[in-house]
Amino acid sequence: MDYLPLFAELKNRPVLVIGGGEIASRKIDLLLRAHAIIHIAARELSEEVSVLVKEQKASWIASEYHADQIDQVFFVIAATDDSVLNERVYQDAQRKFKLVNVVDDQARCSFIFPSIVDRSPVIVAISSAGTAPVLARSLREKIETLLPARLGDAAQLAGQWRDRVKQRFHRMADRRRFWERLFSSEYLHQATAGNLHQAESILAESLHQPISQRGEIYLVGGGPGDPGLLTLRGLQVMQLADVVLYDHLVSDEVLDLVRRDAQRICVGKRAGAHSVPQDETNQLLVTLALEGKKVVRLKGGDPFIFGRGGEELEAAVAANIPFQVVPGITAAAGATAYAGIPLTHRDYAQSAMFITGHCRKDGREPDWAALALSDQTLAIYMGTVKAAEISHRLIEHGRAAHTPVAVIGRGTRQDQKVLTGRLDQLSDLAAKAPTPALVVIGEVVHLHKHLAWFQKSSASITSSSALTPII
Repeated sequence: MDYLPLFAELKNRPVLVIGGGEIASRKIDLLLRAHAIIHIAARELSEEVSVLVKEQKASWIASEYHADQIDQVFFVIAATDDSVLNERVYQDAQRKFKLVNVVDDQARCSFIFPSIVDRSPVIVAISSAGTAPVLARSLREKIETLLPARLGDAAQLAGQWRDRVKQRFHRMADRRRFWERLFSSEYLHQATAGNLHQAESILAESLHQPISQRGEIYLVGGGPGDPGLLTLRGLQVMQLADVVLYDHLVSDEVLDLVRRDAQRICVGKRAGAHSVPQDETNQLLVTLALEGKKVVRLKGGDPFIFGRGGEELEAAVAANIPFQVVPGITAAAGATAYAGIPLTHRDYAQSAMFITGHCRKDGREPDWAALALSDQTLAIYMGTVKAAEISHRLIEHGRAAHTPVAVIGRGTRQDQKVLTGRLDQLSDLAAKAPTPALVVIGEVVHLHKHLAWFQKSSASITSSSALTPII
Protein backbone atom coordinates (compact mmCIF):
# COMPACT_ATOMS: atom_id res chain seq x y z
CA MET A 1 0.00 0.00 0.00
CA ASP A 2 1.70 3.19 -1.21
CA TYR A 3 -0.79 5.54 0.49
CA LEU A 4 -2.74 5.09 3.70
CA PRO A 5 -6.36 6.09 3.01
CA LEU A 6 -7.61 8.60 5.56
CA PHE A 7 -10.64 10.86 5.89
CA ALA A 8 -9.65 14.30 7.23
CA GLU A 9 -12.03 16.73 8.90
CA LEU A 10 -11.39 20.11 7.23
CA LYS A 11 -14.29 22.08 8.68
CA ASN A 12 -12.96 25.52 9.70
CA ARG A 13 -9.37 24.44 9.02
CA PRO A 14 -7.21 26.69 6.81
CA VAL A 15 -5.80 25.29 3.56
CA LEU A 16 -3.32 27.10 1.32
CA VAL A 17 -3.85 26.92 -2.46
CA ILE A 18 -1.06 28.29 -4.64
CA GLY A 19 -2.51 29.18 -8.02
CA GLY A 20 -5.75 30.76 -9.18
CA GLY A 21 -6.52 29.09 -12.49
CA GLU A 22 -8.86 26.35 -13.65
CA ILE A 23 -7.04 23.54 -11.84
CA ALA A 24 -6.98 25.50 -8.62
CA SER A 25 -10.69 26.21 -9.02
CA ARG A 26 -11.51 22.48 -9.13
CA LYS A 27 -9.54 21.82 -5.96
CA ILE A 28 -11.11 24.81 -4.20
CA ASP A 29 -14.61 23.60 -5.05
CA LEU A 30 -13.84 20.24 -3.48
CA LEU A 31 -12.34 21.81 -0.36
CA LEU A 32 -15.37 24.07 0.06
CA ARG A 33 -17.62 21.01 0.09
CA ALA A 34 -15.60 19.90 3.12
CA HIS A 35 -16.10 23.40 4.69
CA ALA A 36 -12.41 24.26 4.70
CA ILE A 37 -11.10 27.84 5.00
CA ILE A 38 -9.37 28.63 1.70
CA HIS A 39 -6.29 30.85 1.48
CA ILE A 40 -5.10 31.63 -2.07
CA ALA A 41 -1.68 32.85 -3.18
CA ALA A 42 -1.69 33.66 -6.92
CA ARG A 43 -0.62 36.39 -9.34
CA GLU A 44 -4.08 36.44 -10.89
CA LEU A 45 -7.40 34.69 -10.49
CA SER A 46 -9.64 33.05 -13.02
CA GLU A 47 -13.22 34.25 -13.31
CA GLU A 48 -14.49 31.28 -11.28
CA VAL A 49 -12.01 31.84 -8.44
CA SER A 50 -12.66 35.59 -8.49
CA VAL A 51 -16.36 34.92 -7.91
CA LEU A 52 -15.53 32.75 -4.91
CA VAL A 53 -13.36 35.50 -3.45
CA LYS A 54 -16.07 38.15 -4.01
CA GLU A 55 -18.59 35.87 -2.31
CA GLN A 56 -16.12 35.53 0.59
CA LYS A 57 -15.93 31.80 0.14
CA ALA A 58 -12.15 32.06 -0.23
CA SER A 59 -9.47 34.63 0.70
CA TRP A 60 -6.88 35.99 -1.75
CA ILE A 61 -4.08 36.54 0.73
CA ALA A 62 -1.17 37.34 -1.60
CA SER A 63 -0.13 37.73 -5.21
CA GLU A 64 3.16 35.95 -4.53
CA TYR A 65 3.93 32.77 -2.66
CA HIS A 66 6.17 32.94 0.43
CA ALA A 67 7.27 30.03 2.60
CA ASP A 68 5.87 31.52 5.80
CA GLN A 69 2.34 31.25 4.32
CA ILE A 70 2.55 27.50 5.04
CA ASP A 71 3.03 27.91 8.78
CA GLN A 72 -0.60 28.38 9.83
CA VAL A 73 -2.40 26.03 7.44
CA PHE A 74 -3.48 22.40 7.63
CA PHE A 75 -2.05 21.41 4.26
CA VAL A 76 -0.89 22.89 0.97
CA ILE A 77 -1.93 22.52 -2.68
CA ALA A 78 0.30 23.74 -5.49
CA ALA A 79 -1.84 24.20 -8.62
CA THR A 80 0.33 26.25 -10.95
CA ASP A 81 2.00 25.57 -14.32
CA ASP A 82 5.32 26.87 -12.95
CA SER A 83 7.42 23.75 -12.22
CA VAL A 84 10.10 25.74 -10.39
CA LEU A 85 7.52 27.31 -8.09
CA ASN A 86 5.80 23.96 -7.54
CA GLU A 87 9.15 22.40 -6.56
CA ARG A 88 9.80 25.24 -4.09
CA VAL A 89 6.36 24.78 -2.51
CA TYR A 90 6.96 21.06 -2.20
CA GLN A 91 10.37 21.48 -0.55
CA ASP A 92 9.07 24.14 1.85
CA ALA A 93 6.19 21.88 2.90
CA GLN A 94 8.53 18.95 3.39
CA ARG A 95 10.82 20.97 5.66
CA LYS A 96 7.86 22.14 7.74
CA PHE A 97 6.21 18.70 7.92
CA LYS A 98 3.10 19.85 6.11
CA LEU A 99 1.06 17.62 3.83
CA VAL A 100 1.40 18.84 0.24
CA ASN A 101 -0.18 18.03 -3.11
CA VAL A 102 1.42 19.27 -6.31
CA VAL A 103 -1.32 18.76 -8.88
CA ASP A 104 -0.47 16.23 -11.63
CA ASP A 105 2.96 15.57 -10.11
CA GLN A 106 2.75 12.33 -8.16
CA ALA A 107 6.39 12.41 -7.05
CA ARG A 108 5.71 15.68 -5.22
CA CYS A 109 2.59 14.63 -3.37
CA SER A 110 2.56 13.52 0.25
CA PHE A 111 -1.21 13.15 -0.14
CA ILE A 112 -3.45 12.69 -3.14
CA PHE A 113 -7.07 13.47 -3.96
CA PRO A 114 -9.09 10.31 -4.61
CA SER A 115 -12.09 9.94 -6.87
CA ILE A 116 -15.11 10.36 -4.62
CA VAL A 117 -18.58 8.87 -4.46
CA ASP A 118 -20.52 11.23 -2.21
CA ARG A 119 -23.53 9.91 -0.34
CA SER A 120 -22.84 12.04 2.71
CA PRO A 121 -22.29 11.04 5.39
CA VAL A 122 -21.31 7.92 3.45
CA ILE A 123 -18.21 8.65 1.38
CA VAL A 124 -16.43 6.19 -0.91
CA ALA A 125 -12.94 7.16 -2.04
CA ILE A 126 -11.08 5.39 -4.86
CA SER A 127 -7.41 5.90 -5.59
CA SER A 128 -4.82 4.43 -7.92
CA ALA A 129 -2.01 6.00 -5.84
CA GLY A 130 -1.72 8.65 -8.53
CA THR A 131 -0.72 6.19 -11.25
CA ALA A 132 -4.00 5.91 -13.19
CA PRO A 133 -6.50 8.63 -12.24
CA VAL A 134 -8.69 7.89 -15.28
CA LEU A 135 -9.07 4.30 -14.08
CA ALA A 136 -10.03 5.55 -10.61
CA ARG A 137 -12.69 7.78 -12.15
CA SER A 138 -13.99 4.87 -14.19
CA LEU A 139 -14.35 2.79 -11.04
CA ARG A 140 -16.11 5.68 -9.35
CA GLU A 141 -18.67 5.79 -12.15
CA LYS A 142 -19.39 2.08 -11.69
CA ILE A 143 -19.81 2.46 -7.93
CA GLU A 144 -22.06 5.48 -8.44
CA THR A 145 -24.54 3.23 -10.24
CA LEU A 146 -24.50 0.66 -7.42
CA LEU A 147 -25.18 2.94 -4.45
CA PRO A 148 -28.69 4.38 -3.96
CA ALA A 149 -28.86 8.15 -4.22
CA ARG A 150 -30.39 8.41 -0.73
CA LEU A 151 -28.00 6.03 0.98
CA GLY A 152 -26.80 8.94 3.09
CA ASP A 153 -30.29 9.31 4.56
CA ALA A 154 -30.11 5.74 5.86
CA ALA A 155 -26.75 6.43 7.48
CA GLN A 156 -27.89 9.79 8.90
CA LEU A 157 -30.95 8.26 10.53
CA ALA A 158 -28.92 5.39 11.96
CA GLY A 159 -26.46 7.90 13.40
CA GLN A 160 -29.27 9.64 15.28
CA TRP A 161 -30.02 6.38 17.08
CA ARG A 162 -26.45 5.39 17.97
CA ASP A 163 -26.63 6.58 21.57
CA ARG A 164 -29.87 4.69 22.16
CA VAL A 165 -28.36 1.56 20.65
CA LYS A 166 -25.35 1.90 22.98
CA GLN A 167 -27.69 2.20 25.96
CA ARG A 168 -29.60 -0.89 24.86
CA PHE A 169 -26.58 -3.06 24.01
CA HIS A 170 -23.55 -2.59 26.23
CA ARG A 171 -21.23 -5.01 24.45
CA MET A 172 -19.58 -3.84 21.23
CA ALA A 173 -20.16 -7.25 19.62
CA ASP A 174 -23.90 -7.00 20.34
CA ARG A 175 -24.07 -3.51 18.85
CA ARG A 176 -22.28 -4.66 15.72
CA ARG A 177 -24.69 -7.54 15.30
CA PHE A 178 -27.64 -5.19 15.80
CA TRP A 179 -26.45 -2.95 12.98
CA GLU A 180 -25.65 -5.91 10.73
CA ARG A 181 -29.17 -7.23 11.26
CA LEU A 182 -30.72 -3.81 10.69
CA PHE A 183 -28.86 -3.04 7.47
CA SER A 184 -29.79 -6.42 6.01
CA SER A 185 -33.47 -5.84 6.83
CA GLU A 186 -36.22 -3.81 5.16
CA TYR A 187 -34.81 -0.72 6.91
CA LEU A 188 -32.30 0.02 4.17
CA HIS A 189 -34.86 -0.33 1.38
CA GLN A 190 -37.32 2.01 3.09
CA ALA A 191 -34.70 4.62 3.95
CA THR A 192 -33.16 4.75 0.48
CA ALA A 193 -36.66 4.99 -1.03
CA GLY A 194 -37.29 8.12 1.04
CA ASN A 195 -39.69 6.46 3.49
CA LEU A 196 -37.80 7.66 6.55
CA HIS A 197 -40.77 7.41 8.92
CA GLN A 198 -41.25 3.73 8.04
CA ALA A 199 -37.50 3.13 8.25
CA GLU A 200 -37.37 4.66 11.72
CA SER A 201 -40.27 2.45 12.85
CA ILE A 202 -38.31 -0.62 11.71
CA LEU A 203 -35.25 0.64 13.57
CA ALA A 204 -37.22 1.23 16.78
CA GLU A 205 -38.82 -2.20 16.61
CA SER A 206 -35.45 -3.86 15.99
CA LEU A 207 -34.02 -2.18 19.07
CA HIS A 208 -36.34 -4.22 21.30
CA GLN A 209 -35.48 -7.55 19.68
CA PRO A 210 -32.87 -9.59 21.55
CA ILE A 211 -29.50 -10.29 19.99
CA SER A 212 -28.77 -13.98 19.70
CA GLN A 213 -25.84 -14.98 21.90
CA ARG A 214 -25.40 -18.27 20.09
CA GLY A 215 -22.30 -18.65 18.00
CA GLU A 216 -22.14 -20.18 14.57
CA ILE A 217 -19.52 -21.81 12.37
CA TYR A 218 -19.15 -20.98 8.67
CA LEU A 219 -17.04 -23.40 6.64
CA VAL A 220 -15.84 -21.36 3.66
CA GLY A 221 -13.91 -22.40 0.57
CA GLY A 222 -11.48 -19.65 -0.35
CA GLY A 223 -10.71 -20.97 -3.82
CA PRO A 224 -7.30 -21.78 -5.30
CA GLY A 225 -5.72 -18.34 -4.81
CA ASP A 226 -7.02 -15.72 -7.20
CA PRO A 227 -9.33 -13.50 -5.07
CA GLY A 228 -11.57 -13.06 -8.12
CA LEU A 229 -12.55 -16.73 -7.75
CA LEU A 230 -13.90 -16.27 -4.22
CA THR A 231 -17.67 -16.65 -4.22
CA LEU A 232 -19.93 -13.73 -3.40
CA ARG A 233 -21.37 -15.66 -0.45
CA GLY A 234 -17.87 -16.41 0.78
CA LEU A 235 -17.01 -12.71 0.77
CA GLN A 236 -20.25 -11.84 2.59
CA VAL A 237 -19.57 -14.37 5.34
CA MET A 238 -15.95 -13.24 5.73
CA GLN A 239 -17.24 -9.72 6.36
CA LEU A 240 -19.45 -10.98 9.22
CA ALA A 241 -16.77 -12.94 11.05
CA ASP A 242 -15.70 -12.30 14.64
CA VAL A 243 -12.78 -14.69 14.19
CA VAL A 244 -11.27 -16.47 11.18
CA LEU A 245 -9.32 -19.70 11.33
CA TYR A 246 -7.38 -20.06 8.09
CA ASP A 247 -4.97 -22.39 6.33
CA HIS A 248 -1.61 -21.76 4.71
CA LEU A 249 -3.26 -22.50 1.35
CA VAL A 250 -5.41 -19.37 1.63
CA SER A 251 -3.70 -16.68 -0.43
CA ASP A 252 -2.80 -13.31 1.11
CA GLU A 253 -5.07 -11.61 -1.41
CA VAL A 254 -8.08 -13.62 -0.22
CA LEU A 255 -7.14 -13.15 3.44
CA ASP A 256 -7.06 -9.39 2.87
CA LEU A 257 -10.82 -9.55 2.20
CA VAL A 258 -11.57 -10.62 5.78
CA ARG A 259 -13.25 -7.98 7.95
CA ARG A 260 -10.47 -5.75 9.23
CA ASP A 261 -11.19 -6.06 12.95
CA ALA A 262 -11.82 -9.82 12.92
CA GLN A 263 -9.38 -11.95 14.90
CA ARG A 264 -7.23 -14.13 12.64
CA ILE A 265 -5.77 -17.46 13.72
CA CYS A 266 -3.58 -19.60 11.45
CA VAL A 267 -4.25 -23.31 11.92
CA GLY A 268 -2.66 -24.39 8.66
CA LYS A 269 -0.78 -27.54 7.90
CA ARG A 270 2.36 -27.50 5.84
CA ALA A 271 4.57 -30.43 4.87
CA GLY A 272 7.80 -30.53 6.88
CA ALA A 273 6.77 -27.71 9.22
CA HIS A 274 4.99 -27.35 12.54
CA SER A 275 1.25 -27.56 12.13
CA VAL A 276 -1.80 -27.46 14.35
CA PRO A 277 -3.20 -30.96 14.99
CA GLN A 278 -6.66 -31.48 13.53
CA ASP A 279 -8.15 -32.29 16.94
CA GLU A 280 -6.95 -28.94 18.28
CA THR A 281 -8.48 -27.12 15.33
CA ASN A 282 -11.78 -28.90 15.87
CA GLN A 283 -11.80 -27.99 19.55
CA LEU A 284 -10.87 -24.37 18.84
CA LEU A 285 -13.79 -24.03 16.45
CA VAL A 286 -16.17 -25.34 19.07
CA THR A 287 -14.71 -23.23 21.89
CA LEU A 288 -14.94 -19.99 19.93
CA ALA A 289 -18.50 -20.71 18.77
CA LEU A 290 -19.59 -21.53 22.34
CA GLU A 291 -18.34 -18.05 23.30
CA GLY A 292 -21.05 -16.68 21.01
CA LYS A 293 -18.73 -15.76 18.15
CA LYS A 294 -19.29 -16.05 14.43
CA VAL A 295 -16.43 -18.30 13.42
CA VAL A 296 -15.29 -18.57 9.82
CA ARG A 297 -13.19 -21.61 8.99
CA LEU A 298 -11.48 -20.44 5.81
CA LYS A 299 -9.87 -23.11 3.66
CA GLY A 300 -8.05 -23.05 0.35
CA GLY A 301 -10.01 -24.52 -2.55
CA ASP A 302 -13.21 -26.30 -1.51
CA PRO A 303 -13.55 -27.43 2.13
CA PHE A 304 -15.08 -30.79 1.19
CA ILE A 305 -12.40 -31.82 -1.32
CA PHE A 306 -9.36 -33.04 0.64
CA GLY A 307 -9.97 -30.18 3.07
CA ARG A 308 -11.12 -32.21 6.11
CA GLY A 309 -14.13 -29.95 6.35
CA GLY A 310 -16.37 -32.90 7.10
CA GLU A 311 -14.33 -33.77 10.19
CA GLU A 312 -14.60 -30.24 11.51
CA LEU A 313 -18.35 -30.10 11.02
CA GLU A 314 -18.73 -33.41 12.82
CA ALA A 315 -17.23 -31.67 15.84
CA ALA A 316 -19.77 -28.84 15.43
CA VAL A 317 -22.64 -31.33 15.29
CA ALA A 318 -21.39 -33.10 18.42
CA ALA A 319 -21.38 -29.76 20.27
CA ASN A 320 -24.82 -28.81 18.90
CA ILE A 321 -23.41 -25.70 17.18
CA PRO A 322 -25.21 -24.42 14.04
CA PHE A 323 -23.12 -24.21 10.91
CA GLN A 324 -23.20 -23.26 7.24
CA VAL A 325 -21.07 -24.39 4.31
CA VAL A 326 -19.93 -22.08 1.52
CA PRO A 327 -18.37 -24.15 -1.30
CA GLY A 328 -15.28 -22.94 -3.08
CA ILE A 329 -13.60 -23.55 -6.43
CA THR A 330 -11.30 -26.50 -5.87
CA ALA A 331 -7.70 -26.45 -7.07
CA ALA A 332 -8.27 -29.12 -9.72
CA ALA A 333 -10.95 -26.99 -11.39
CA GLY A 334 -9.30 -23.60 -10.91
CA ALA A 335 -5.64 -24.38 -11.54
CA THR A 336 -6.27 -26.50 -14.63
CA ALA A 337 -8.62 -23.88 -16.10
CA TYR A 338 -5.99 -21.17 -15.63
CA ALA A 339 -3.38 -23.46 -17.17
CA GLY A 340 -5.56 -24.14 -20.22
CA ILE A 341 -5.94 -27.85 -19.42
CA PRO A 342 -9.54 -29.13 -19.63
CA LEU A 343 -10.11 -31.93 -17.14
CA THR A 344 -12.23 -33.76 -19.71
CA HIS A 345 -12.29 -33.67 -23.50
CA ARG A 346 -14.11 -36.10 -25.75
CA ASP A 347 -10.95 -36.76 -27.78
CA TYR A 348 -8.69 -37.34 -24.76
CA ALA A 349 -10.49 -38.09 -21.49
CA GLN A 350 -14.00 -39.22 -20.70
CA SER A 351 -13.54 -38.97 -16.92
CA ALA A 352 -11.50 -37.17 -14.30
CA MET A 353 -10.40 -38.43 -10.89
CA PHE A 354 -9.42 -36.24 -7.93
CA ILE A 355 -7.00 -38.06 -5.64
CA THR A 356 -4.55 -37.15 -2.90
CA GLY A 357 -0.86 -37.89 -2.90
CA HIS A 358 -0.94 -38.60 0.86
CA CYS A 359 -1.51 -42.14 2.02
CA ARG A 360 -4.36 -43.11 4.29
CA LYS A 361 -3.66 -43.58 8.00
CA ASP A 362 -4.13 -47.34 7.69
CA GLY A 363 -1.43 -47.45 5.03
CA ARG A 364 -3.61 -49.07 2.38
CA GLU A 365 -2.45 -48.55 -1.20
CA PRO A 366 -4.73 -46.89 -3.75
CA ASP A 367 -6.08 -48.97 -6.64
CA TRP A 368 -3.14 -48.33 -8.96
CA ALA A 369 -4.60 -50.52 -11.70
CA ALA A 370 -7.75 -48.37 -11.84
CA LEU A 371 -5.71 -45.16 -11.72
CA ALA A 372 -3.47 -46.36 -14.56
CA LEU A 373 -6.34 -46.74 -17.04
CA SER A 374 -6.07 -44.60 -20.16
CA ASP A 375 -8.65 -42.08 -21.40
CA GLN A 376 -8.96 -40.46 -17.97
CA THR A 377 -7.40 -37.48 -16.24
CA LEU A 378 -5.80 -37.72 -12.82
CA ALA A 379 -5.72 -34.55 -10.72
CA ILE A 380 -3.46 -35.26 -7.77
CA TYR A 381 -3.50 -32.97 -4.75
CA MET A 382 -0.36 -32.81 -2.60
CA GLY A 383 1.34 -35.09 -5.09
CA THR A 384 4.75 -33.48 -5.49
CA VAL A 385 6.34 -35.09 -2.39
CA LYS A 386 5.63 -38.60 -3.66
CA ALA A 387 5.89 -37.79 -7.36
CA ALA A 388 8.54 -40.44 -7.99
CA GLU A 389 6.44 -43.19 -6.39
CA ILE A 390 3.29 -42.05 -8.23
CA SER A 391 5.11 -42.12 -11.56
CA HIS A 392 6.67 -45.53 -10.85
CA ARG A 393 3.40 -47.13 -9.70
CA LEU A 394 1.34 -45.86 -12.63
CA ILE A 395 3.88 -47.04 -15.19
CA GLU A 396 4.20 -50.35 -13.35
CA HIS A 397 0.44 -50.86 -13.67
CA GLY A 398 0.25 -50.07 -17.35
CA ARG A 399 0.13 -46.32 -17.88
CA ALA A 400 2.47 -45.36 -20.72
CA ALA A 401 5.72 -43.69 -19.69
CA HIS A 402 5.19 -41.02 -22.36
CA THR A 403 1.78 -40.02 -20.94
CA PRO A 404 1.67 -36.18 -20.77
CA VAL A 405 1.84 -34.65 -17.29
CA ALA A 406 1.73 -31.14 -15.88
CA VAL A 407 2.68 -29.75 -12.50
CA ILE A 408 0.85 -26.48 -11.83
CA GLY A 409 2.55 -24.49 -9.10
CA ARG A 410 0.63 -21.70 -7.33
CA GLY A 411 -2.26 -22.10 -9.72
CA THR A 412 -4.44 -19.05 -10.56
CA ARG A 413 -2.00 -16.69 -8.81
CA GLN A 414 0.12 -14.06 -10.51
CA ASP A 415 3.24 -16.20 -10.09
CA GLN A 416 1.59 -19.35 -11.43
CA LYS A 417 4.06 -21.71 -13.08
CA VAL A 418 3.18 -24.67 -15.30
CA LEU A 419 5.75 -27.39 -15.97
CA THR A 420 4.89 -30.01 -18.58
CA GLY A 421 6.55 -33.23 -19.63
CA ARG A 422 6.12 -37.02 -19.57
CA LEU A 423 5.01 -39.35 -16.81
CA ASP A 424 8.53 -40.78 -16.43
CA GLN A 425 9.79 -37.21 -15.83
CA LEU A 426 7.24 -36.35 -13.14
CA SER A 427 9.69 -36.44 -10.25
CA ASP A 428 12.02 -33.91 -11.92
CA LEU A 429 9.09 -31.63 -12.76
CA ALA A 430 7.73 -31.77 -9.23
CA ALA A 431 11.11 -30.81 -7.78
CA LYS A 432 11.10 -27.60 -9.84
CA ALA A 433 7.51 -26.52 -9.17
CA PRO A 434 6.63 -23.87 -6.58
CA THR A 435 4.09 -24.89 -3.96
CA PRO A 436 1.22 -25.39 -3.49
CA ALA A 437 1.18 -27.52 -6.61
CA LEU A 438 -1.29 -29.74 -8.44
CA VAL A 439 -0.21 -32.72 -10.53
CA VAL A 440 -2.23 -33.45 -13.68
CA ILE A 441 -1.75 -36.70 -15.61
CA GLY A 442 -3.41 -37.47 -18.90
CA GLU A 443 -3.61 -36.70 -22.60
CA VAL A 444 -5.56 -33.47 -21.90
CA VAL A 445 -2.21 -31.91 -20.94
CA HIS A 446 -1.46 -31.75 -24.70
CA LEU A 447 -4.00 -28.90 -24.89
CA HIS A 448 -2.01 -26.66 -22.55
CA LYS A 449 0.21 -25.25 -25.28
CA HIS A 450 -2.87 -24.31 -27.33
CA LEU A 451 -5.25 -23.13 -24.61
CA ALA A 452 -2.98 -21.50 -22.01
CA TRP A 453 -4.39 -18.00 -21.58
CA PHE A 454 -3.50 -16.80 -18.09
CA GLN A 455 0.28 -16.63 -18.38
CA LYS A 456 3.12 -17.70 -20.61
CA SER A 457 5.07 -19.26 -17.76
CA SER A 458 4.78 -22.90 -18.79
CA ALA A 459 7.73 -25.16 -19.29
CA SER A 460 8.04 -28.25 -21.43
CA ILE A 461 10.78 -30.84 -21.15
CA THR A 462 11.89 -33.60 -23.46
CA SER A 463 14.27 -35.29 -21.05
CA SER A 464 14.57 -35.53 -17.30
CA SER A 465 17.64 -33.28 -17.34
CA ALA A 466 16.06 -30.45 -19.33
CA LEU A 467 13.93 -28.25 -17.09
CA THR A 468 14.28 -24.80 -18.63
CA PRO A 469 11.04 -22.79 -18.31
CA ILE A 470 9.65 -20.97 -21.34
CA ILE A 471 8.85 -17.49 -19.99
